[in-house]
Amino acid sequence: MIDGSSQYDNGGGEGDFVLTAAAIADAVGGRLVGDPLVRIAGVAPLDRASGSDLSFLGVAKYAASFTASLAGVVLVSPELADTPGQAAARIVVDKPQEALLTLLPRFHRLAAAPVGVHPTAVVGSGAHLGRNVSIGPYAVIGDGARIGDSTVVGPHCVIGAGVVVGERCQLFPSVTLYSGAMLGNRVSVHAGSRIGSDGFGYVQRDGQHLKIPHVGRCVIEDDVEIGANTTIDRGSIDDTVIGAGTKIDNLVQIAHNVRIGRMCLIMAQVGIAGSVRVEDGAMLLGQVGVSGHHTIGKGARLAAQAGVFGDIPAGETWSGYPARPHKEALRAQAALFRLPGLLRRIERLLDRNADSE
Repeated sequence: MIDGSSQYDNGGGEGDFVLTAAAIADAVGGRLVGDPLVRIAGVAPLDRASGSDLSFLGVAKYAASFTASLAGVVLVSPELADTPGQAAARIVVDKPQEALLTLLPRFHRLAAAPVGVHPTAVVGSGAHLGRNVSIGPYAVIGDGARIGDSTVVGPHCVIGAGVVVGERCQLFPSVTLYSGAMLGNRVSVHAGSRIGSDGFGYVQRDGQHLKIPHVGRCVIEDDVEIGANTTIDRGSIDDTVIGAGTKIDNLVQIAHNVRIGRMCLIMAQVGIAGSVRVEDGAMLLGQVGVSGHHTIGKGARLAAQAGVFGDIPAGETWSGYPARPHKEALRAQAALFRLPGLLRRIERLLDRNADSE
């Protein structure tokens, strides 16, 4: 058991980790220009960085910010390597933003969750907890649930009866996994998300809306990340499935029987109606809406606020409402913006005709 007086921190933490400019250059395989002994203890944007911070410059539009920046070390793309600046050291690397990804976990680390079951947590009959599991305050683990090794269940989480959670998963505070949910390994679910709730399915009969029982599963495969306050419904009879490696943003709604492929990106406020198929590698930008029973092809891209009422071919980029091929949507939008001027010209012609009569 976890001692009731111990502090439980499931959020991000920062330690006293310091790297020199030389060590950073070595870690990212970059070319160091300047003082190799500059000590870096954090990461910050160019306009807020101090002499002990690392920042990056990847595109020319931020050159002025780089020139004024007080950052101690800056990762710089080769084409911008000679940009004037005050940094004590710069590290020339092909893709500065990607290089930064290898360094961020060293400076900003998740606080280690205490192993064990907090005394306020409730663990149901027949539940199985793997090795090195952490169960936070007031969490509820249902009867027969299975939690894999090294998984962290945050405060106030609810895991329903019979739910399976794989190894090295992270459930942030107040996540709910309904019965019928299955999570693979290394799945992250952020605060307030609801996984496996009933879909919106009714049949109208005798003046009533009769609810369709939902008995399918909600299957989340390996290496999926699910943002805060996102909801993913269980299947009605079939399963709802989220493919391995897919990343889902905050405030997304995924309805019953939806199948999303591998390595997809689903961004904020997307709504996907029932029985939609999203194939591998597809990308849905913010506030996209997809009506039911359609297919988004492999590698397709839907621009922000696109409204989808039909199938989207593989590899294509569509936008607009209703969605259409992106170039076509841009032409239609341009034509729409020309309408006021055309109307004014028509009105003037009509006025002239009226005056001449």
